[in-house]
Amino acid sequence: MEEKPDSLEKLWEDLLSRQPEKVRSAFSSLDKIEQAAVLTHLRRMVSEGAWQPEQRASARAALRTLDG
Repeated sequence: MEEKPDSLEKLWEDLLSRQPEKVRSAFSSLDKIEQAAVLTHLRRMVSEGAWQPEQRASARAALRTLDG
């Protein structure tokens, strides 16, 4: 397992980067429970209207990367 990012901010920066390698690396640094929580949050970001369009697009890109 890879080392966890230094901060929660860095983790989300990588998850929402729209760069598949960064998304996969950040996600794989998490344990199964954390991964499930991240997926739930990304799905909420995509489906809830409270997020900015760019945030929703980044969450959608992350889910495509992780589902693929």
